[in-house]
Amino acid sequence: MTDNDLPPRDFIGYGPTPPHPRWPGGARLALNIVLNVEEGSERSFPDGDEMTEDGLTEGGVGGFKGRDLAAESMFEYGARAGFWRILRTLAERGVTATTFACAVAIERNPAIAAAIRSAGFDVCCHGYRWEPVQLLGEERERELVAKAVASLTETLGSPPSGWYCRYAPSVFTRRIIAEHGGFLYDSDSYADDLPYYVQVAGQPHLVVPYTLTNNDTKFVRGGISTGRQFADYLIEAFDVLYREGAETPKMMSVGLHSRIIGHAARISGLERFLDHVARHDDVWICRREDIARHWLTEHKAA
Repeated sequence: MTDNDLPPRDFIGYGPTPPHPRWPGGARLALNIVLNVEEGSERSFPDGDEMTEDGLTEGGVGGFKGRDLAAESMFEYGARAGFWRILRTLAERGVTATTFACAVAIERNPAIAAAIRSAGFDVCCHGYRWEPVQLLGEERERELVAKAVASLTETLGSPPSGWYCRYAPSVFTRRIIAEHGGFLYDSDSYADDLPYYVQVAGQPHLVVPYTLTNNDTKFVRGGISTGRQFADYLIEAFDVLYREGAETPKMMSVGLHSRIIGHAARISGLERFLDHVARHDDVWICRREDIARHWLTEHKAA
């Protein structure tokens, strides 16, 4: 693949006249909560890797070669405790969500798989493991896409409806998932507040953008220290989008991780945000699959 084969960068998008999304019920905002389920899929010595993954863990770990038991246990906390705290918080408020699921993480935790099915969360495939796909090559990446879909279909009873890479996509990713088929969309973009289409191999392909802005990674990447700060941050984003939604409705994604927001010291941020949302009418709290299906129906590709 050469640079000429790649889609051009688009700095214009919808410009000053974004389409009215016509969200169900005339909602001013479509809100999607994303729960990343990654714990157990990360690189580790027991899985034959030459490193211990410490991505999105508490500061102060690592800094040496060899197996990092501290970082491992932080991932374990997410699966053992954090996931269930988040699930309770959502269930108490009747809020649905999308699961960004790494296949191996789901394979290793049947209880989480059962909970996802029971809650009715949709699934966006987050890779087979935490593969840095840019280093894999096209054929190996293609093999792992197929392997991830087969795994999630077996553990969850149905195939994932979307795709989102862990370490950002490679130049091959979008074409691979389009050729694989079965995906309604991918979320490997942060480029807009609304879904949009791109051309892949001459065919329209739906992108439902994700966010690293409204995301609990702010706790470990700087700027936010308390649950109240996280709530304030999300509420400020919500209020602006809700106000704009009187004329130009948008979508809002909120990204969560079990080993981050799932701690007792932080979960109040999610609670406060959801309670704030509940005080507003005309908000469509929905799954990512719902947004994709709505867009594919109401805003067909030209």
